[in-house]
Amino acid sequence: QVQLVESGGGLVQPGGSLRLSCAASGFTFSNYGMSWYRQAPGKVRESVAYIDPTGKSTTYSGSVEGRFTISRDDRKNSVYLQMNSLTPEDTAVYFCYRPRGGYWGQGTQVTISS
Repeated sequence: QVQLVESGGGLVQPGGSLRLSCAASGFTFSNYGMSWYRQAPGKVRESVAYIDPTGKSTTYSGSVEGRFTISRDDRKNSVYLQMNSLTPEDTAVYFCYRPRGGYWGQGTQVTISS
């Protein structure tokens, strides 16, 4: 069955960086586009970034463009989210998502605080 397992979350000071990972299994990873979403307390889950199956096309939400980078390694069946210049507004649970079929990971908490 499809499984998506996120890791790499934590507590970081403003201005810091984190790299999230999502390990995928149960499907042919290289055939699928992948996304990262996030949900802050009391807010709607929002799309953060998307990468197409080839890895050559990416899109970002306006709030993270220029600070976050999505990438993938098909040899490791993994998708990553490099997050730089973090602010308290980036505090949220971050989810890995496979749009085709609608599969979610369990999420990883990212907290930005001094």
